[in-house]
Amino acid sequence: MIANKQHRLLAALALGLCGLTAQAASLDGLHFPHAQITVQHEQAEALRIYPQGTLRRVSNQVRYEAQIRAEGRLQTRTLQLPNGQQDLADAVANARETLHQLGAELLYWCEGRECGSSALWANTVFGNAQLYGPDDQQSYLLYRLPEPAADSLLALYAITRGNRRSYLHMEQLDAAEPLGELLPAAATLLRQLRERGELVLPLSEPTGAWAQRLAQCLNLASTMRVRLQGTGADAWQQALLAQRVRATRLEAVENTDAPLRLLLVR
Repeated sequence: MIANKQHRLLAALALGLCGLTAQAASLDGLHFPHAQITVQHEQAEALRIYPQGTLRRVSNQVRYEAQIRAEGRLQTRTLQLPNGQQDLADAVANARETLHQLGAELLYWCEGRECGSSALWANTVFGNAQLYGPDDQQSYLLYRLPEPAADSLLALYAITRGNRRSYLHMEQLDAAEPLGELLPAAATLLRQLRERGELVLPLSEPTGAWAQRLAQCLNLASTMRVRLQGTGADAWQQALLAQRVRATRLEAVENTDAPLRLLLVR
């Protein structure tokens, strides 16, 4: 029964997010069976600051480890899931998988207490007190949508409150100006590598910023061994060695007929 529910939810998400990618400006295709919309809002012009790190309050000031600041058209939607935490976990997992398949780039992902204060997420980031709950019952994901919507960000925040009611908040911001280069957080790259066993790298030729970020990711797990495979593997290996990633941790298999991937060896 749970498997059937997950299958229906994934199908609905895939259908909706295909429409989202094609239209590059809409959450209307996202459907969650039996979920209740509690808040829905749209602004022609809005400023959003999306964190890429733990949220804390220091000396009465909200501190972001890193952030993405953008202005543009904002659409928000908050849903209450019908059966609490289990439905919420399924919804987030299926949304994450669907967005991955559609080519959206995950810029930041945190879960539980590593996200920081739920009160700050609810009130400071999203301005919705309904989203406040225990710090260990939250998750947050921030995506950059694929072309033709590459100047759009999609944020998802999930929380199960103390009364066991679960909410999924979604925002899409279509930036008025080009977003330029945005790099995923190092810890987010590592989380994806561990979960999937691979990362698809966006460039066949490494830039200094990307090489540094990937080296930061690998150095968070200092005993992990990886293999670079595909077009540009040798160049990436040299760039990572220049960033002081140990040679014993890196393999490279150059293949001009395959996209570049970073594979987890151990």
